[in-house]
Amino acid sequence: MTQSDLLTGLGPLLKAECAAEAAAAGGVEAADLEQGVWLRLLDDGRTAVTAVRLRATVRAEARSARRRARREVPYDPTAQPPPTTTPGVEQTVLDAEARRELRAAVRRLPGRCPRLLGALLSANDPTYREIAGKLGMSQGSLGPVRSRCLGCLRRMLLAEIAAP
Repeated sequence: MTQSDLLTGLGPLLKAECAAEAAAAGGVEAADLEQGVWLRLLDDGRTAVTAVRLRATVRAEARSARRRARREVPYDPTAQPPPTTTPGVEQTVLDAEARRELRAAVRRLPGRCPRLLGALLSANDPTYREIAGKLGMSQGSLGPVRSRCLGCLRRMLLAEIAAP
C-alpha cells in the first residue's frame, strides 16, 4: 500500500478520530493531532495500517499532545524570564525516596489494590480501558475499586505516621 493509498483510504477515519480526541483533550487542535499521527505512522515504516492500529496511534498521539500542552507556556516577549526552579540534588533524592516509599506501601495493600494502583502509577499513562483489559476488570468498576484502594492506602499510611 503506497502512501497516497494510505491517505485516501484512512484519511476520513483519521479525521474523525482526531476530531473526537481533540474535542475530549481540550487545547489540542484536530489538525495538529492528525499531522502528528501521520508522522508517527510514516516514521514507523510498516505499510499495513489497520483501523485498530490507527485508533491506537491517535490515542497515543493525543496523550502525548496533552502532556506537551500542560508543559508548554505561550511565548510572551514582554514577560520577565522565570527564575530557574530546577530542583537541587537533595530534592531529587528526596523525591525519589518518596516515590520508592509510596510504591512499597502500594505493594503491601491487600487484594487487587497493588495491581490496580501500580497500573495507575505507571509511567505509560494508560487509559481506564487499557487498565481494565490488563487487569480483567470492567471499566465501570475501576473507579470504585480505586477509591477503596486509595482509602485503604491512606489509612495504612496514617497508621504508620501515627505509630513511630
